[in-house]
Order: sequence, then structure tokens, then C-alpha cells
Amino acid sequence: VIIASLTISAILVFFIVPLTIVFFIYLTNISLVIYQRNCELEADPLSNVWDRARKTIASFWDIYARIWHGYELHGVENLPEGPGILVYYHGAIPIDYLYFLSRLFLWKKRLCLSVADHFVFRLPGLKLLLGVTGVIPGTREECLVALKNGYLVSISPGGVREALFSDESYQLMWGNRKGFAQVALDAKVPIIPMYTQNVREGYRTFKERRFFRRLYESTRLPPIPPYGGLPVKFRTYIGKPIPYDPNTTTEELVEKVCKGKFLFSFQTKTAVQALIRKHQTLPGNIWKALLERFDKRRK
Repeated sequence: VIIASLTISAILVFFIVPLTIVFFIYLTNISLVIYQRNCELEADPLSNVWDRARKTIASFWDIYARIWHGYELHGVENLPEGPGILVYYHGAIPIDYLYFLSRLFLWKKRLCLSVADHFVFRLPGLKLLLGVTGVIPGTREECLVALKNGYLVSISPGGVREALFSDESYQLMWGNRKGFAQVALDAKVPIIPMYTQNVREGYRTFKERRFFRRLYESTRLPPIPPYGGLPVKFRTYIGKPIPYDPNTTTEELVEKVCKGKFLFSFQTKTAVQALIRKHQTLPGNIWKALLERFDKRRK
């Protein structure tokens, strides 16, 4: 009984915060359904009719971000007034990205459409929430239409693979994915790199990955849940945009974004490494990330 109790307690400690996040996400969707029925809304989920509901959702998650991770957002001035493609590193749980969306809407009243993996659309009971928050499939046509309509579009080229199998070294796992660069060239819009400090210290995945990697590659479904949820400091950095250049090839554009890696997009590797050393301990360190919550010199 004692062993069983300790085991259950350990499991709860490891997974209680991720499960709480899942609970809040479903609670948000239920609230939207109630709001839709009470107001008898039949409008397009992306229309301005839903802005009141979006503001309520964004306010809730922004309060959660402030309390749990002391969340900060830097570099909003680097976002273009018009359309553009945000490219970001994918943590084990992209809760930092949800924080970013919430604060962007509260600060700028801007809705950033999010490219999500196919499995997200298979999750039951989230259809309305995905629609209102602007989650879209990652097809070239969908992205081009969104950019043509003036939206920001965000994508993590590493996606679920990066979420599951990257680690505290913050290795990018993009493989041969270059579609976002081609879309940027076709739409003639800039690419803006984005990265959240300590996102891997907040939430992690298990180290033994060979079996799970094979399982994921064969099913394209996440086979292992993330764990953690420590209240480490989160800071999201939006880098300087890489402008559209008709003479740039897809490969060159991908290379520029890769050189920008986690923070701003700089042309020299030395400058990027200097910024990484300034903003991120490599490999990531949980204790330092926790202490940063109380480091007033970094305010």
C-alpha cells in the first residue's frame, strides 16, 4: 500500500500541471460553447463577433502566465503591421506559445493564426476553440489565404517531433521541412523568428526515446506525455524580421532562420551565440531557470 501510494504520488507530481493545463483548455472550449448558445452566434469563428470571448480567454491565460511563469514578452515591435510568418521552437508543451497568443491579442488586438499538426484536429471536443483561436491545417493553400487576408501565421517546423525528442540542448529538429520558406516567398512576406527562454526547463519528455521515436514515426501520434510544470521563468523573444527578397532561394531563407536559431535572426553565428549565452543556459538548467523568477536584475 505504501509503495502504491508513493508511486501514485510521484505520478501526480510529474503530471499534475500538464493535466491541469489540459483541463483548463477543455474548460475554455466548454465556456465558448455556452457563450455561443447563449448569444446565438453563428458567425465565422475568425470574425470580430468573437473578440469579446477571445479577450476573456486571453485574459485568463495571461493571468495564469504571470502567476505561474512570470511570463514576459519582448520584441513585439519587430512584428510587421501586415502579414508575416512567425517561426518558433516547439517546447514539450507549447504553453509558452499560448501565452504569446494571449498577450499579443491583449496588447495589439491581433489574431495570429497557428499551423497545427493533423493529430490536433482529431482531438475530441475542441473544434470551436480551435476555430476561435485561429488554429489551421498546415496546407500551403490555407497559409497563403491567411497571409493574403493580412494575418500573421505561425509555424514550428519541428512540430511534434521537436516537442517529443528535442531536449535541454534546444536542438532544432526541422529535418527537410522548407515549406514555410516557400510560402513566405510565394506570399512575399517576412519571416520572424521567435523563441521562449527556459521552455524545456518548464516541461520535458522522457529520455528513453528510441522505441517511442519509432512508434511516432510509424503512427504520427505522440506516444509519450510530457511531464513537469515547474514555475520557471518564461521570456518570449521575437526577433528582427527577415524581409522578403525576390532573389533569395528557399534554401537560403531556411538557412537564415536556422542561423537565428532561438532568439533574433542575425547574419553572423557569433552574434547569435552571444545572444544565446545571454538569454539561455545551454544545456538548460532547471535550478537556474527557477532562480531567474527572482532575479530582479533581469527585469
